[in-house]
Amino acid sequence: MPDISPYLLQWFALIAVFTLAVISPGPDFVMVVRNAVVHSRRAGIMTALGLGASILIHVTYTVLGLAAVIAQSVMLFNAIKYAGAAYLIYIGIKSLRSKGVAASAIDKAVAQDAAHKPKQMTDLAAMRCGFLTNALNPKATLFFLAIFSQIVRADTPLAWQAAYGLTCAAIIIAWFSLVSVVLTHRKVRHHFLKATKWIDRVCGGLMIALGIKVALTTR
Repeated sequence: MPDISPYLLQWFALIAVFTLAVISPGPDFVMVVRNAVVHSRRAGIMTALGLGASILIHVTYTVLGLAAVIAQSVMLFNAIKYAGAAYLIYIGIKSLRSKGVAASAIDKAVAQDAAHKPKQMTDLAAMRCGFLTNALNPKATLFFLAIFSQIVRADTPLAWQAAYGLTCAAIIIAWFSLVSVVLTHRKVRHHFLKATKWIDRVCGGLMIALGIKVALTTR
């Protein structure tokens, strides 16, 4: 019977790193709050489901591609690893310099949407909004290359690869569904937005540390 402990440790590490990345407010956060406030909490939750579905796409091609690269070329794998590490350090530095998400950014997005779109948003439209926003984002590819270059090996069982992908999707759906429910309250949203600068800075420091670890780690 194979030893599953290394995969469990990698799974827990993935949960920690991906959770940090998700809670750091960015364009996805603004989009989900906008849809939830302008249309409905249900629209926000369906947007979160769309984001989760797009994450599965990114994870699938990243994991399968890395497994193939590892089996064929150590040099190419190292190039991918260093590119991912550089990107993690880059977004870490950006997060350290971040001023957080201003309330005006949310208010502007809400005002624009309210002025040009009807109040009702279908479930399919909300899911499509979330899916396309993330699926077409090339930065997501670099992020997953950096993360999964530390987790995926040529002999990683397919069941664990699936678990890694489903975990990422579950985290993003759970977080943004919570955002849709909680941050539709103006007072709660106001207090959360005030804290986003410090959330970004903590996450930024950890991302830089992770990027350095990725660059220094050898197979």
